[in-house]
Amino acid sequence: MPIFLDRHDMVEQSAEETARLHIEDLKIQDKYGVKFLTYWYDSDRRTTFCLVNAPDKETAERVHAEAHGFVAHEMIEVELSAVEAFLGRVQDPPEANSSMIDDSAFRAIMFTDIVGSTEMTTKLGDKMAVELLRAHDAIIRRCLEQYGGAEVKHLGDGIMASFDDVPASVASAIKIQDEMATYNKNSEISIHVRIGIHAGEPVEESDDLFGSAVQLAARICDIAQSDAILVSSEVKDACAAADLRFALLGSESLKGFSEPVQLFVPTK
Repeated sequence: MPIFLDRHDMVEQSAEETARLHIEDLKIQDKYGVKFLTYWYDSDRRTTFCLVNAPDKETAERVHAEAHGFVAHEMIEVELSAVEAFLGRVQDPPEANSSMIDDSAFRAIMFTDIVGSTEMTTKLGDKMAVELLRAHDAIIRRCLEQYGGAEVKHLGDGIMASFDDVPASVASAIKIQDEMATYNKNSEISIHVRIGIHAGEPVEESDDLFGSAVQLAARICDIAQSDAILVSSEVKDACAAADLRFALLGSESLKGFSEPVQLFVPTK
């Protein structure tokens, strides 16, 4: 059966109340041949996302409607592997009890890109280009691990990663550029990387998991300068309580987005 992720705007519901509604779903799920795998509740944004194995969207919605009446505002079909890559789990956390899960699905999405990778391959040849890519991957993955980032996809000349802690994504990006600078000082051939970060929720106005967040993070990375980090206002705002500072770069019109996007550069 297909897997769906739905979104609920739980303006009036607490984490405890949301947990109770989830339990009501579990009570009748077998009646409809549905299995609710887990959910995420964001206490700040008051949104809930349910992961459900169901014959179709209508059947999943029928369980919500009969169990408690809180039907989803949006629902998309997803791959379990993609959910696990972005959100880190596809079932209730082992330490969770039946009374409450307070675990946000809000994520920072980071893209890295080797500047001039095509020209580098042409100039140096495939063998040397592969060696440089391995060095790039090792640095990126070491920094992701240090700051709790999860590699979602290897893109050939870069990596897409997900962070459940937005300030950690910025700290990781800063560390990546520092590590790259150190590598370049000690290497005959330099690797120059650009990084873009945006933050968002998994089900918005797209049929793809983190669709708009992924697209915007990629577009931000595309326009970043060599050795630079660019982030969206959503990332900057989510770092308000962290020991991080940002300089406004300006607003850019990015492909696929109707409104100009404000961009910021982390400052040390």
